[in-house]
Amino acid sequence: MLSPYRVLDLTNERGLLCGQMLADLGADVIAIEPPAGNSARRLGPFASDEVDPERSLYWWAYARNKRSVTLDITTDEGRDGLLRLAQGAHFLIESEQPGRMAELDLGYDQLAEVNPALVYVSISAFGQDGPKAGYAESDLIIEAAGGNLVLQGDEDRPPVRLSVPQAYLHAGAEAAGAALIAHHERQRSGRGQHVDVSAQQAVNQATFGTSLAVPFDTDERLTRVAGGLNLGPAVLRLVYPAKDGFVAITLLFGTAVGPFTNRLMQYVYEEGAGDEEMRDEDWVAFAALFVSDESAAVEKHARLEQVVEQFILTKTKAELLQAALEHRLLIAPITTIADVAQSDQFSSRKYWQEIDSPLLGKKVRYPGPFVKLSATPITYHRRVPTVGEHTDEVLSENVSPVTGPAAASGDPAGYLPLADVKILDFMWVMAGPAATRVLADYGATIVRVESATRVDTARTMGIHQNGEDGPENTNVYQNWNAGKLGITLNLKMKEGLAVARDLVRWADVVTESFSPKAMRGWGLDYDSNRKIRPDVIMLSSCLMGQTGPLSTLAGFGNMSAAVSGFYNLTGWPDRPPAGPFLAYTDTVSPRFTVAAIMAALDHRERTGEGQYIDQSQAEASLHFISPALLDYTVNGRVQDRDGNRDAHMAPHGVYPATDDDRWVAIAVRSDEEWQSLCQIIERSDLAGDERFASQQARLAHEEELDEIVGEWTKSRKENNIEGLLQARGIPAHVVQNSDELFADPQLQHRGHLVEVSHEINGTTTVEGSRFRLSRTPAKIERGAPTFGQHNQHVLETILGYDTDRIAELAAAGVLE
Repeated sequence: MLSPYRVLDLTNERGLLCGQMLADLGADVIAIEPPAGNSARRLGPFASDEVDPERSLYWWAYARNKRSVTLDITTDEGRDGLLRLAQGAHFLIESEQPGRMAELDLGYDQLAEVNPALVYVSISAFGQDGPKAGYAESDLIIEAAGGNLVLQGDEDRPPVRLSVPQAYLHAGAEAAGAALIAHHERQRSGRGQHVDVSAQQAVNQATFGTSLAVPFDTDERLTRVAGGLNLGPAVLRLVYPAKDGFVAITLLFGTAVGPFTNRLMQYVYEEGAGDEEMRDEDWVAFAALFVSDESAAVEKHARLEQVVEQFILTKTKAELLQAALEHRLLIAPITTIADVAQSDQFSSRKYWQEIDSPLLGKKVRYPGPFVKLSATPITYHRRVPTVGEHTDEVLSENVSPVTGPAAASGDPAGYLPLADVKILDFMWVMAGPAATRVLADYGATIVRVESATRVDTARTMGIHQNGEDGPENTNVYQNWNAGKLGITLNLKMKEGLAVARDLVRWADVVTESFSPKAMRGWGLDYDSNRKIRPDVIMLSSCLMGQTGPLSTLAGFGNMSAAVSGFYNLTGWPDRPPAGPFLAYTDTVSPRFTVAAIMAALDHRERTGEGQYIDQSQAEASLHFISPALLDYTVNGRVQDRDGNRDAHMAPHGVYPATDDDRWVAIAVRSDEEWQSLCQIIERSDLAGDERFASQQARLAHEEELDEIVGEWTKSRKENNIEGLLQARGIPAHVVQNSDELFADPQLQHRGHLVEVSHEINGTTTVEGSRFRLSRTPAKIERGAPTFGQHNQHVLETILGYDTDRIAELAAAGVLE
């Protein structure tokens, strides 16, 4: 889709995924490496466990479809070479420490003089400016600062990260969509701009808006529960032991999830377990009991979980998965990396890709396309490049200056990059709405279709504004749907479907996240929609994709995370899997959604061709654990959860501060930082200790190191520890909770929380954009729509219906 465009990728391990996504979408991505190779090449695991820059499976994971050029940009010759290449580049991506590129006279301002149309993308830990922009950082530090870490792990142990580093993958994937939004604007104005991506803000998306607790003026706070969720008076278990491993079960109540619980207890009873009381309880209405008789509700809920646990222990994961498909239950197996690689679902969709490896003399099996595209399918036409493999080839190519529309002399007031994009949005819950929310922030007109008769699950979960229950008050719904227009339609009525079809005719893009059968049942599937609008782009997002044996698996992102291996990679090796917080893949897959939609729009603009995008949330999210998957396909090793251990850093962990359940994350990256830490903790005797003299030595004595560091931290306040270590350039950060996220000076500097208008509450607060565009920043002014808030506007202004027709629709119950 992006074949006309060239990308200069100067990122290291802090941003490689951005370039890979653009390359997969068809762009010519040139990896600019120093003469010794990208620093990511020094990260394991390594093929055959041979430490070699050409054998790094981390590099392999994110370097397909790229060409490699070596340039030493710290020299005049290398800088001149990059400037020459930049004249013909549409994008440049970099992930240096803020200010470093400007020091080399290669910052955005300098490159914009060479190529005013350049979209220049900077990926960094905390953003390009602000009080923490210069902080020493690592994956663990960003997870602590972003609020993720505090929500994961066992209550009686330190907070724990996912064992495959995630923070910069969130940032890199966010950057790909951001770059394409800036590109869409460039195609109209002829001007590039600077894209500034904060990994702290990007990874914060996986907290599901917990930073809104303070502005929502509620006492509701979420705390970590391994394999579960704290719901105030009760703890909801999400992980249960089966006969041969573990499964994830969503055991909740209310109109959205209660029916699944009813069906589960019916199934349990039919299998000879449980009793009639558990079978006949109305689990849809059960939540009300927590208000009328909390102690009785807690007692019955505990019994429910006990009955379920005893039953689940009698079944294998495969038996329970089959039951989930047959009875429409919210159960999914918690898979290992080996299970994922051998999954019939992924194989049936031809997901895995065999790519040549001359080094190994065979093909290597990789994760495949993050979306299936009907007109322009993702292909893997280039194997992973060796260091500088394409230097002569690229440097000998003619450089043609980027051309496009004449640069505008100035932007009109309030101009937004996506002001010309129209989206009909059938997304619901989290994964889909989170993607279209990004597009709304940058000006797309989004008409969100829902029904008050089938309430969006997002309206029933999360924390509540002013502590008041109600479908208009949840942070999850407000956060993912701000800035959209809302219309209520009863799609069971032919008149409602007629309105929906008129909206299809209006829209550039139709998005939906129902089960694969739903849109076909309504006659709103892609084949039907393109008869209405031949060039329509349609994206369908569901857990496992539109085809395959698990395509009908119902559920949420916690189940996708379980099936995709994420649950088994989070927690402690001597305990059951803790899993990442909540529906993790619901916060990963939206980044791929945004990039796919923007690339499809660009392709249609050049060719007039629409297309269908089939997105499996699981398949997209597997790119966040690609190194572990390659470790299995290349080395036969099954990576497991390993607490807060790191393959390259020690000490590395989350350590107790003086107050109860207060923690600080610390990551020592080098011998020099270890020497500084010894001075800070006043243990000069350790500086010369052979057990800790090198990285490998420290990795071999991690338990002793953790005891030493923990003994020092536990007598100090967490903020004091962070300040002492950061002052000496050692990565450290308080493990921030909701209140600290609200008060974080860096997030305040970035405008992370935005107060917007709301029809019922007057105002509400939502999270802002997780990246900045230098010329055309996001504009977030309106909260999520209340039920049917924009019915009149959409029908009258967008569709041109007259007053009588609108009144008839309302009277007939169509607008419900």
